[in-house]
Amino acid sequence: MDTAPMTENLPNAGTDHNLPIFSVGEISQALKSVVEDTFSWVRVRGEISGFKRAASGHMYLALKDADAVLDGVCWRGTAGRLGLSPEDGMEVVVTGRLTTYPGRSKYQIVIESMELAGEGALLKLLEDRKRRLAAEGLFDEARKKPIPFLPDVIGVVTSPTGAVIRDILHRLNDRFPRRVLLWPVLVQGEGAADQVTAAIEGFNTLPEDGPVPRPDLLIVARGGGSLEDLWSFNEENVARAAAASDIPLISAVGHETDFTLIDFVSDKRAPTPTAAAEMAVPVRMELLAQVLDDGARMAGAMGRLLAERSQRVEGLGRGLPNLRRVVEDSSQRLDDWGERLTYSLKTGLERRRGRLTEAAGRLVPPKSRIVLARGTLASESRALAGAARNLLKEHRSRFAQASALLESYSYTKVLERGFTLVLDGDGELVPSAAGLTAGTDLTLRFHDGDRGVTVRDGDAPPPPPTEKPKKPSAAPQRKSPRKDDRQGELL
Repeated sequence: MDTAPMTENLPNAGTDHNLPIFSVGEISQALKSVVEDTFSWVRVRGEISGFKRAASGHMYLALKDADAVLDGVCWRGTAGRLGLSPEDGMEVVVTGRLTTYPGRSKYQIVIESMELAGEGALLKLLEDRKRRLAAEGLFDEARKKPIPFLPDVIGVVTSPTGAVIRDILHRLNDRFPRRVLLWPVLVQGEGAADQVTAAIEGFNTLPEDGPVPRPDLLIVARGGGSLEDLWSFNEENVARAAAASDIPLISAVGHETDFTLIDFVSDKRAPTPTAAAEMAVPVRMELLAQVLDDGARMAGAMGRLLAERSQRVEGLGRGLPNLRRVVEDSSQRLDDWGERLTYSLKTGLERRRGRLTEAAGRLVPPKSRIVLARGTLASESRALAGAARNLLKEHRSRFAQASALLESYSYTKVLERGFTLVLDGDGELVPSAAGLTAGTDLTLRFHDGDRGVTVRDGDAPPPPPTEKPKKPSAAPQRKSPRKDDRQGELL
């Protein structure tokens, strides 16, 4: 088979041996240089997938669309400046540079900045945050503080160059001039949320008696704008700082139709910065008119009250009796009572003296009571002595009975019936012959004394018994007739 025509058509045919040989590292480095030089700064739009934050603080994710997937990494130093918290499913636009990861033959984007892609993504993120903060109870009306009626110092958090601060100051001067402290901040763009948060927390940390007075009321204000322009006031750190503020806070961000998260957590929401100034203070002229009207009404009410009281006093005075006649009647009644008191004292003393004499007659002389008590004591003493003798006699009898019973149970009574105790050399009782050996000295205790004995071998013949002397019989006794068992006994 002829293969020459096919070989001639292949590119670089016959020259493979002339190609340079690269190491894997050289190829990877070359690809890395090409990718980084070609895509040194790009913006990529995609949906976040597989997001994770490593323990080191670096963030790893993937950007995907309908056609492809691009790995991404955001180093720890950059992650803290992103301004939002990435989540799976979030559509974003990232800016960074493309590079390769030779360890896995992959290419990825090193993210330098990140922003949400489109208003729909912003609204979704806003709803998620709103739902989470509402679940924590930050929107509850019960935790919101009342706005002071007339604050002495008002703290304003807004841009120092915009029209918002001028509108607020102008409205305050028209209604009721108050001292205003301005904390200048950015109201949109990168770093605006952190500055607003720091301003709210800074006003709350001012001491009560410090050189800078602590505001009685805070106003966080900004003019109208798009959702992206107002996004700094939708950041979670701003909402949490407003909710944690000990100073009552009015939010005035955007126009009447604009709502941000700070509007839900603040103590009062104003549709515009000018409306916030109107909520902060009352109208001074209206207060003066009200005070003057109230003063006039109070003066009229006081005049009517005094006239009514004077008329009542006059009426009561006409109803009073003649004072001279009252005094004369009282003097006569006093004289009468004084005379009656003299007689009543004398009569009372005589009556009490008679009752005392009668009570003294019923008293028993102490000597008689002593004699009677002495007789009772002697009688009781004799009865007690007799009872003591009877009790002692009874106890002595019971003791004698117990002693006789104890004596009857004594082992000496058993010895008197012919039994003996066997004791070893230590005086201990020998209960059996099993442990005795020949030559052992023992002591036999009789009821009338002790005798020593020596154990001998068990096979030795016992000593011959000694015959007891027969007592001579006094007279021969007749043998009793043999009992006949065949005949019973009568008795």
